[in-house]
Order: sequence, then structure tokens, then C-alpha cells
Amino acid sequence: MTAADTKAAGPPVPVPRDPKADGSPLSDEGGKPLKQKRKRKKGELLPYFLILPAIVAIAAVYLYPLAKTVIMSFQDMGRRELWTGDPAPWVGFDQFTNILGDSEFWWVTFRTVVFMAICVTLTMGIGLLISLLMRRLSNWVRLILTFCMIAAWSMPLMVAASIFRFMADSDYGLINTLIAKVVGDDWLGHNWYLDPVQGFAIITLLVVWGAIPFVVVTLYAALTQVPQELEEAASLDGATSFGIFRYVTWPVIKPVFSMVSTLSVIWDFNVFGQIWLLRGSKPEPEYETLGLYSYSKAFESTSFSQGTAIALITVLLLSAVAVYYLRQLMKTGEVE
Repeated sequence: MTAADTKAAGPPVPVPRDPKADGSPLSDEGGKPLKQKRKRKKGELLPYFLILPAIVAIAAVYLYPLAKTVIMSFQDMGRRELWTGDPAPWVGFDQFTNILGDSEFWWVTFRTVVFMAICVTLTMGIGLLISLLMRRLSNWVRLILTFCMIAAWSMPLMVAASIFRFMADSDYGLINTLIAKVVGDDWLGHNWYLDPVQGFAIITLLVVWGAIPFVVVTLYAALTQVPQELEEAASLDGATSFGIFRYVTWPVIKPVFSMVSTLSVIWDFNVFGQIWLLRGSKPEPEYETLGLYSYSKAFESTSFSQGTAIALITVLLLSAVAVYYLRQLMKTGEVE
């Protein structure tokens, strides 16, 4: 090839780049990148179809009743509207104004909070002690104790309430019989439910007895995650048993303890069946908690909107506890 041929050929023509070669996006004539349509993989939507029945069931069981509760709380639905199907008149915030301005509601709320605090304190304290004790028991004794607690936990509430009602019976109750052996026969025939304080003591025993198995099993599972090497090292350094628990054991089980305590607050705040069954399905006004107070207003006073308004206020009171529980759950997941 001569020099004249090279000049005639001119400069080399640039070859366009293949966008698939270096992964650069396609662009139009103005240099703007073109949007590529992402192809859906086969079976990508299958998980959503699989959980769709569960979502529909949750919406039907929880969301629909909650929506009806909110709507009814702004109405004045009575017995006539319930039976005839006529639309209930709207009253706005009148139901909430009447409830929050009633001194009886605040007494019931105070009683509920005190009852919940006592139940949660006893449940978590006794549950923590038993879970710590289980670490020192032999395997077969621990197995028997766990079986007994699970059996008590799985017992139906009606059966457990019947047992405690018999134990606190004024004539044939085991509690009165045992106390009479110490203080004398004058205690026989004592009615525990004449005094609300004594009556709530029996109810508290039933609530704590039913809640302890879950707390013990959960806290014992958390205690198995405590490194024994750290406890042995602290013991060799001269730490006392309380010091080992405070600085070694407690930081490990604290997240689980906080979550179980929060769940206990929610459960004990909504206690209904224990009081209802021990008082023969006719609890006196001095035994009413917020759940029973809402039921009484809705069905005994036939003021269904007022009962739903009380239930909605209860949900709002527990919403802060639920948010705290979710935050603790997320923190535990981050640590793991």
C-alpha cells in the first residue's frame, strides 16, 4: 500500500460501543439514558399470592371490627338501631366528652392500672426467681417442673377459674380451712369477696398463676444464653451472687425481660375472663376494670356507642405500650 492510498482512506471510523459490554445504559440522540423495562422473573409474585389469604383474614378479624368500633363511637346506637337496622344518629365527640367527664370512668381506670401493676410485678418477680432456680436444678427435676408449668399454662381459663373459686369458697374452700388451722375456727365461713381488696387478691392469684409459666420458660431460655465463662470469671474475681447477676446476667436477659414485661402489661390491663368467672358472670361495680366497664355500658346499659368509645380509649391507652414493645423488638433484632 502506497502513501497516496493511505491518505485516500481517511481517518478510521469509530465503532459504536456495545452497551452490554461495559454495562453502560442505553442513551438516545440527545445523550439521555433510556429506561429499560425490567423483566419480572418467573414466580416473583407467588409469595404475595401465598400470603394474600392471611392478609384477608387479618383484615376481616381485626381491621373491620376496629373500623366499626371507631364509627360507632361517634354515633348514638341504642337497642332500637341495633334491632331495626336504622342508621344511628351522629353525635360527634359527645360520647368521649361524657366518658372523660365522668368520675366513675377515672376511678375504674385507676383501679385497672393498680391491678395491672400488682399483677405484672408479682408475675415478673416470681417468674424471674423460678427461672434462676431452674438453672440450679438437675435435668430431670427441671423437666418435671417445665412439664407442670406447661400443663398449668394450657389449662382452660374456665377450669382454672372454677378451681380457684372452689379454693376460695366461704364454706368448703381450702384457703379458709388452712387459715382456720392457724388463727382458729372463726375464720371458717369467711367470704373473700365482700371486701374488694380481698376479692382482688384472689383474682390476682389466678392471673399470676396463669401467667407465670410463660414468663419462666421465656426467661429460662434467655438465661441459657448467658456465657458461663463470664460468670465463673466474675466469681473468681470475688464478685458476690448479686454482683454476678447485676453485671453479667442481667445485661444479657434485659431485652427479653423488657419484652415479656411489656406483654404482661398489655395482657393484665385487659383482664376480663378471670374477674367475670370468679364473680359468677355478674361482677359488682367495685370489681369492674376497663374491659368490664365497657361491657357493662354496652350490654347492661344498652349504650353500645358508649361502650365502644370506652374500648377505643382503652386501645389508645395501650398504644404507647405497644409502640414501646415494637421498639424493643426491633432493638433486639438489631443486636442479633
